[in-house]
Amino acid sequence: MGSEGVKENQYIHRISKELVQWMPLAKFEGDVIVVDREEQVDEAVAYLSQQRVIGVDTESRPSFKRGVHYPTALVQISTEERCYLFRLTHIGMPQALADLFANSSVRKVGLAFRDDINGLRRRRDFRPRNCIDLQSIVGKYGILDLGLQKMFAICFGKKISKSQQLTNWENSHLTPEQARYASTDAWATLLIYLDLMATRPLPPKEAEALRLADLEQQRLHQQEVIAQREKTPPDPLSKGETGVAPEPDM
Repeated sequence: MGSEGVKENQYIHRISKELVQWMPLAKFEGDVIVVDREEQVDEAVAYLSQQRVIGVDTESRPSFKRGVHYPTALVQISTEERCYLFRLTHIGMPQALADLFANSSVRKVGLAFRDDINGLRRRRDFRPRNCIDLQSIVGKYGILDLGLQKMFAICFGKKISKSQQLTNWENSHLTPEQARYASTDAWATLLIYLDLMATRPLPPKEAEALRLADLEQQRLHQQEVIAQREKTPPDPLSKGETGVAPEPDM
């Protein structure tokens, strides 16, 4: 992209969770199309294959037991106007959908994308092409928060809801709230990418200096927390039934 039409970089580097909660809510307002029958797949993929760039996210049934993981239940793929929700628990991973992720002419943008791609490949293997992880590029723009909600807040001054994140994505029917939440995540990923591409990145040396300074600040904060804990007297409620504190581990 040339210099014309590129806006100056005014991103803040980090944003607090408390500030995000005060921001107005943003959600996807376009068409949401649930794909839960095989005969719907080709039309959906044909539309998405015509796009230059699309936003992608996936959902799985939440696990509340250590070591227990469930297969990808839903993959949501969004343009600015339309989002398709592919219910993999109903249709599996169709070859046409796998081919979309292998299509080098369509850029797919995700967050922590390797995990999403690996989950999809466990359903049907493919060679991913032209897949971009937001976490790998935002540092070039001075953004140090790597979560979707905070990235979106930094770029647009609005928050996206995470209220449906731990719902059951394998239910026989998606609720309207689940469908809107899933669509918003994929759409938000796309919007962040488009905003970055329209913004001037920081000079590489400045971006690296910022990253290192942030790491040092985090290290110092951790040291302060550890030092404060060492100064805090033991809680008498933590003593055993005899009223004597347990011996420290050696």
